[in-house]
Amino acid sequence: MELNMAQLLKVHGSMNHFFLLDQSQFDTPLPADTLVALTKTITAKAGLLDGADGLLVVSPDDHAAGRMTVINADGTYAKMCGNGLRTVSRYLAEQTGQKEFVVQTAESALRVHQSADLAKGVPAFGVEISPVSFKAADLPFAQLGHDEIIDQVLPEIHPSFKFTAIAVPNPHLIAFVSEAELNGEAIGEIGKRLNAPNPYFPEGVNVTFAAIMGPQTIFARTYERGVGFTNACGTGMSATSLALVLTHPEVAALDQLITVYNPGGKVQTNVHQENDQYWIELIGNATVTHTIEIPDASLQAGNFDGAKVTETGEQADYDRFVADLPVHGLVKTI
Repeated sequence: MELNMAQLLKVHGSMNHFFLLDQSQFDTPLPADTLVALTKTITAKAGLLDGADGLLVVSPDDHAAGRMTVINADGTYAKMCGNGLRTVSRYLAEQTGQKEFVVQTAESALRVHQSADLAKGVPAFGVEISPVSFKAADLPFAQLGHDEIIDQVLPEIHPSFKFTAIAVPNPHLIAFVSEAELNGEAIGEIGKRLNAPNPYFPEGVNVTFAAIMGPQTIFARTYERGVGFTNACGTGMSATSLALVLTHPEVAALDQLITVYNPGGKVQTNVHQENDQYWIELIGNATVTHTIEIPDASLQAGNFDGAKVTETGEQADYDRFVADLPVHGLVKTI
């Protein structure tokens, strides 16, 4: 009896790892409860290929090249994922032959385009990160004494760090710190506290610490809601770039490329303002490390019996790219 086989991809943007699943390969798309259960199983460290940070679900869309749904490792849904969007963009580009198109996300339709390779064997895509909001209701936050938080000390959270809160639309809390503080314990302590039941961010929040390395250059480290520490957070690096332009105009400005290093590599961002609205372009790698052929029945049952894994070889190219970065090793990958 011939088995019906499905395909998964193991992908990453700046070592922010995901499995990618295209719903169009099934006669009947997998229902939400099956996808959530699959995500929790496949992304665990004991899951497939040492797990991942989440599952990217690609579905057909009448008004875009495709729709991206993001499920975090803990089974919660994310409004957006910048690193994931780059890998979905590459997948859709290869499926459709287009180099510039729109991808529908939970909040909005976002423009994406193929960019020049970062290095040999390291394909890259640029993606739109928007909409942007500073409003308390859009993050949300409460009981912090502010309607908006831009470069403010929040004694309830830390006695001296200056924070900026931005939804892009994922909620982010950002502080610029020294290199020593970037490697300290505070980010983990604050991230855990604000993603457990708390009176300030009732739905949790992504927490990013960033060190200014030079003109238009930062290193960002993120404790991601629903995931924990991650090698990179695309929306976090985008929100941090906007915070940099707003709070440190001496080192960064609108419509200029900003280099953002992270534990998993490097991206570039460009902060734009149109009609009093901000949006950020996020440019970085879209790497496919493995293809996985798996029986439909195993996939729907949440196990990996009969899975056939093929390595693409792209990770070796990416590793060479990262090894040449001037801040390689500043913060270890996870």
